[in-house]
Amino acid sequence: MGHKIVEAIIEDGQLKYVNGKLPKGKIDVHLIYDTADEPLREKEMAKILAETSGIYKEIDAATEAMKLRESWERDFHK
Repeated sequence: MGHKIVEAIIEDGQLKYVNGKLPKGKIDVHLIYDTADEPLREKEMAKILAETSGIYKEIDAATEAMKLRESWERDFHK
């Protein structure tokens, strides 16, 4: 099974905005969101990490971080 990531805004249980095209028909999703007033418990964090740990196996984090930094900073030199 492949994974696609889009950013979305859900307000009052209704989808208000999606930054990418979604496929037609029904899709199953996992929602992970931040709450400012509720810190995650250790068990919840471990569960989230276990569920999402294999999604980006083929990505080199150091290279991706370098690309992001280069795009953010105009005069960044390696």
